[in-house]
Amino acid sequence: MIAAVVLAALTGGWNYVTAAYLVTFVALIGYAVFVIVRGRRVTKQLPPEDRRWM
Repeated sequence: MIAAVVLAALTGGWNYVTAAYLVTFVALIGYAVFVIVRGRRVTKQLPPEDRRWM
């Protein structure tokens, strides 16, 4: 991470660093939403006696 900041400062490429962080955070948030929604959907399909976490 430090290397990316130093490289951006030297070359003036802050746009690329910002875009990379934005893509990373959007991907992580999108994956988290996908996992939560899928988990809730699967939970509704299981009978209550098979739900180990409840």
